[in-house]
Amino acid sequence: MATLAFSHVALTCQDPLSIERFYTQYFGFTRARVIAIGEGQVVFLKREDTYLELFPATQVAPLASAKGSGPEYPGWRHLAFAVENVDAALAEIGNAARITLGPIDFDSVIPGWRTAWLADPEGNIVEISQGYTDQENPPQLEDTPLS
Repeated sequence: MATLAFSHVALTCQDPLSIERFYTQYFGFTRARVIAIGEGQVVFLKREDTYLELFPATQVAPLASAKGSGPEYPGWRHLAFAVENVDAALAEIGNAARITLGPIDFDSVIPGWRTAWLADPEGNIVEISQGYTDQENPPQLEDTPLS
């Protein structure tokens, strides 16, 4: 495969301005591009090499907002961001941090790994996590049995 780099995550939003304010205020994103579409617009937000693309919703959500760490049916579960300190990040977000699960310590798996999940203004689940590290020698795909 030719050079491959992650590009962005697209979110369809009932209230794109509310979502934009949330991710700019609490996660440090800034506007990178605005594209007019009909009477609306698509907004690209950027933080370092990470982009969020915000689309205006044209339909009503068919399901209720997810709970906990995200939906458990097939699909995207949550967005995740690494932070230096989960508790400090939650304190900074304050009342806007609608915690759906946690904080939880995963010291039994990785010493120092701590995570909390919260809902953005439209119920999308966002994970904030500190202390995650890769496994030194994870089993390779060829060595993983099929279910």
